[in-house]
Formats: sequence, C-alpha cells, structure tokens
Amino acid sequence: MTPKLRAWDKEDKRMSYGEIEYFDDMIGYRFDHFCTGADEDVEFMQSTGLKDKNGVEIYEGDVINFRNSFRNPMTGSGSLSINRDFKIIFGNGEFEAKGFDIRLKNILSYSEVIGNVYESPELLEGI
Repeated sequence: MTPKLRAWDKEDKRMSYGEIEYFDDMIGYRFDHFCTGADEDVEFMQSTGLKDKNGVEIYEGDVINFRNSFRNPMTGSGSLSINRDFKIIFGNGEFEAKGFDIRLKNILSYSEVIGNVYESPELLEGI
C-alpha cells in the first residue's frame, strides 16, 4: 500500500493531497497541486488509513469530535456522556487522539473530522 499524504503549503496557505512515490535511488511525492516552497515551507501529514463515521479519511493534524454516551461502568446505571474534540497525532507507535486513552480505531463510529490544525487553528482552543 502506498502511503497517502497531505501537505500544508505555508507560503500559499493551501492544503494539497498526494502520495509517496518510490524510485530506484530516491523517494518523491506527487500532490494535486505544486507546493511553491521548499520542504521546510511545507508541513507533511500522513493518512491514518482510518475513516470517521461519515467516511472521511483521517490524517495526522486533523481535529475530530468524539460524541457518545456510555452506561456508568461503576454503577451499571445512568450514563456518562462525552462530547470532546481531539487532535490526531502519531505517538507510541500508532495514530492516536491526543489526551484520550482509547485507541483511535475503537472510537471511529462515534467520531467526526471537524477540521485540521492548519485550516482551522481555532479548533485547538478547546483542546
């Protein structure tokens, strides 16, 4: 499987989607538009390979909203409701929702991509 990438072009303030290409003596990338800056002017993010409840692909740097209600595990009655936003990061050898101790793949059916840290930085204010 070829890893999917996206890149935030800091110069043009534009997101571009693409993939890694392997050649005999080098690795390159192909994106849907030309990034004008050098590599230091571009922020690369990898796809997690996972999709949210709406089928939207989740990338590193995305902000997801997780909303669900659970039966209280201590009493077996009542409920615990969670409605929080999380930034997607790569840590501990896997993609995870920063500050949430449940594996990302286990919360997909309750999660929705609501933006990313570059195009919607205001989403980070509540995280």
